[in-house]
Amino acid sequence: MVDKETSRVSSLWSLQYTYQAIRNHTSIADFLLLGFSEHPEQLPLLFGLFLGMYLVTVLGNLLVILAIVADQHLHTPMYFFLANLSLIDTCFSCTIVPKVLVNILTQHHTISHTGCLVQMYFFMALALLDDFLLAVMAYDRYVAICLPLHYTTIMCPQRCLLLVAASWLCAHLLAFSLTLLMSQFSFCASHSIPHFFCDLLPLLKLACSDTQLFQVMMFAEAALSGVVPLACVLVSYAHIMHTILRVPSAGGKHKVFSTCGSHLTVVTLFYGTVFLVYFQPASSYSADTGMLASVVYTTVTPMLNPFIYSLRNRDMKGALWRLSGWGRCSPP
Repeated sequence: MVDKETSRVSSLWSLQYTYQAIRNHTSIADFLLLGFSEHPEQLPLLFGLFLGMYLVTVLGNLLVILAIVADQHLHTPMYFFLANLSLIDTCFSCTIVPKVLVNILTQHHTISHTGCLVQMYFFMALALLDDFLLAVMAYDRYVAICLPLHYTTIMCPQRCLLLVAASWLCAHLLAFSLTLLMSQFSFCASHSIPHFFCDLLPLLKLACSDTQLFQVMMFAEAALSGVVPLACVLVSYAHIMHTILRVPSAGGKHKVFSTCGSHLTVVTLFYGTVFLVYFQPASSYSADTGMLASVVYTTVTPMLNPFIYSLRNRDMKGALWRLSGWGRCSPP
């Protein structure tokens, strides 16, 4: 019994020493991303899934961009916005997934303080850009369906450029302001982030500085960047549905609705997962559920967008077919 007790105490001291050695080896300015470290047996499967989704996301979105640039028939406002959305989704995936793959492959889950803030900045900026651009695309569909005679006048190239430029500028300014405030915080508690990337809320929970001003700014920006674009989407689709219901034939209703069905699917995916992560009561919050929803809107949704817009769009399928070169061999 004495030998067993001595052995157990020795093991506990050994584990404590090892943990302390890891903490000492990791710089105090570093964070530990513990998102998938609790399930080591699933890491090979997770690595394969993330790598596969990353490659499909990058290749799919780049193909959409190339098809739109190469095909003169797609040089319209709707496809101009779609090309921007594909570019944002590519950058969004490149901000999160490569670091996840490196962490899983090397089993080295640290990220520097600066690297964490940079990742958080680009994550917020690109997420806000997605939000703004989906609202712009909803407005474009509203004008095309409800005001077709004025479409070319309202959605002129100058206005399209202005809408996209304003979205990029607002997204980066809002993300920069929160990142700048976050960089002033000190993190005197645990540096372990229970997530697979540097998200805003997990980082905020680790801060031991006064976060009242930050939270006020965060809620103000959430109202500006969340409520306003969502209201634009809802109002646009309310008018679109009203117009569709006035179409007499079922075939006409289907034809009109098919022009915005892809966008509505993407909007549902984006807002559904965002609300699941950021707008649930703290008492019912589950880290595993939050991570699963985060995987959906950071990885799965950008991967699905090219398929949603190409498989349900005859013009996009034709452009991709011609881009591949096979369209030249097909009979007229």
